Amino acid sequence: MSRRPSGGLLQSIDWVSIAMYLMLIFFGWLSICGASYNFETEQLLSPGSRPLMQLLWMGLGLVLGFAVLSLDTDIYEVGAPLFYGAMMLLLMVTIVIAPDIKGSRSWLVLGPVRLQPAEFAKVATALMLAWLCNQYEFEIKSIRSYLRIFGLVLFPVLLILLQQETGSALVFFALFLALFREGFSGLFMGLSFSAAVYFIGALIFEDTLWGGETQADLFFVCNAILIFTGVLYAVYGKGRERWRWLRYGALGMLGVYFVCMLISLFLSFDWAYVALGMLVLGVLGLLYLALRDYLLRYVMMALFALGSMGFFYSVGYVFDEILQPHQQVRIKIALGIESDLKGKGYNVDQSKIAIGSGGLTGKGFLKGTQTKLNYVPEQETDFIFCTVGEESGFVGSSLLLVFYGAFILRILALAERQVTRFGRVYGYCVASIFLFHLFINVGMVLGLVPVIGIPLPFFSYGGSSLWGFTFLLFIFLGIDARRTMRRA
Repeated sequence: MSRRPSGGLLQSIDWVSIAMYLMLIFFGWLSICGASYNFETEQLLSPGSRPLMQLLWMGLGLVLGFAVLSLDTDIYEVGAPLFYGAMMLLLMVTIVIAPDIKGSRSWLVLGPVRLQPAEFAKVATALMLAWLCNQYEFEIKSIRSYLRIFGLVLFPVLLILLQQETGSALVFFALFLALFREGFSGLFMGLSFSAAVYFIGALIFEDTLWGGETQADLFFVCNAILIFTGVLYAVYGKGRERWRWLRYGALGMLGVYFVCMLISLFLSFDWAYVALGMLVLGVLGLLYLALRDYLLRYVMMALFALGSMGFFYSVGYVFDEILQPHQQVRIKIALGIESDLKGKGYNVDQSKIAIGSGGLTGKGFLKGTQTKLNYVPEQETDFIFCTVGEESGFVGSSLLLVFYGAFILRILALAERQVTRFGRVYGYCVASIFLFHLFINVGMVLGLVPVIGIPLPFFSYGGSSLWGFTFLLFIFLGIDARRTMRRA
């Protein structure tokens, strides 16, 4: 028996979300017009121009989007493994046959059209993740369930990294955010945060970590590890006694540093070895508790502390040997370690100038000088937000961010009202991907995060990204429209 909507499909579709989608692609098109407009020719929709091509992508995207809405949702729930397998095969083929475009082999060239399979792989992976979570008695508790989730998400990441497309690969990590609603352990979020702090700290202390004359690095490393290990113990320690041990540990640490400060008035010594000694005592204390209470979690905490030390001292190899030179420079510029306004930092510097020149209310549509005179590279794609800032100013940029926030919250609200776990998980995946793109792209333009080439949804020029986001959204709206269906 087939499923039929109660009250009709048109009445069940969330037209508010579709209206918001139409507004986003329309204002995105206006921004592309602003970024592409030439003061000299004063032509906007000339043959082959980006505004005209984007109109074509928008029209085809709408047709495809409403075609997706008409499909029965069973095709997604049953066919998710097939879609996922097909997209992984396409990603593998892309590695082999795609031409080298700006150092990346991620685009399939089909005559005058270029498509990036990674954009559509996001949709397939989100569907597969929802399918997995919807399996009978599947719970995110056992090691096996975590291995299945990590394998599912990390496989496309690996394939896209082999295409030399780091930015698109990072987007897939946003899918883990969707799983916290389903019971995904917050431990992974904490570990990710600590790894980010370790990575940044290792780069800041690069000179001393790898052959410097001082031990400031070791002091920072040991104290950072002590703090994060203490947080782990506070969350996962046994009973109320953990607070007593934490209190004794914190007071003892402050006491040791106070005594060392007094001693330093008369004798010179290296504080780093004091911090190292306290870290060793902390690890020994965890091992003692593990033996006393027969709890494996304390052993894991001790291993976390030791592993953190190894992570710190492996950052240098990963940074120098695995990352590309341009990626190294961009990360250092974003962290303020280096300044390269004429090289890799030029894009970000010019985008900041463009946004700042917009002032409070902006210069007006097609009146921005920084973007019209092509001071900002990639201003129709990755740096499209600087056009918004220059033409609409602080007010327009803020309103756009608020509107994006409302759009993402709308998706989350729809996800919460789903009657199946498949629909709920997929809805959260959609919201997580949009949130990640928004945060990284705007942060990239403002110089808050490294430049990694992530488009702004519905604003950046390109058919692949527009269609990918459209499929992502309209599949979910189709699932939502049929949430009240029942078998006739």
